[in-house]
Amino acid sequence: MPHNSAYLVLDMINDLVHEDGPSGDGPYGVQIREKNVIENTVRALDRARSAGVRVGYVRVGFSPDYRECSRVSPIFGQARKAGLFKLGSWGTEVHESLAPRPEDLDIVKHRVSPFHGTNLGVVLRSLGISRLFLSGVSTNAVVQAAVREGHDRDLECFLLTDCCAAMSAAEHDAAISTLARFAVQSAGAHAPFDG
Repeated sequence: MPHNSAYLVLDMINDLVHEDGPSGDGPYGVQIREKNVIENTVRALDRARSAGVRVGYVRVGFSPDYRECSRVSPIFGQARKAGLFKLGSWGTEVHESLAPRPEDLDIVKHRVSPFHGTNLGVVLRSLGISRLFLSGVSTNAVVQAAVREGHDRDLECFLLTDCCAAMSAAEHDAAISTLARFAVQSAGAHAPFDG
């Protein structure tokens, strides 16, 4: 059992990926559907769990008054204006098809990187995790930040390319190309969860 491995599902929350959410009809929704990201992630989660890999979810979210939200961030400033990413709301819950289990990790972040200002690094160290499998939305934001930071923390990183999407295919492809220097890449169906 690869007790030293964890699969982190990044920002697969309703505000970003649910077909009935605010991004459902937008560029994210189109890319997620075209790439079958939800279905591919379901299969990857099933494989990871079967191999005994620890599963964790990273969710972006803010208090209802947005006290943690950067006032100078172009990304999060737009979220505040649109009323997105409010903790305790349906929008910050993980997509129902990817339902977390009670034993799964739940990391809430307030910035792009899942490591910045969170206990993720401490939790991974305490669990003896040295291999990270990563996927989510968006490829050129949270996924890229997680891979780079994981790499710099001496974690062996594996990027599940078919379980990721960005606002456009061009953004996704550019991020995947860049991340080839920092992570082993594979489709979720071929990820070496048991290796």
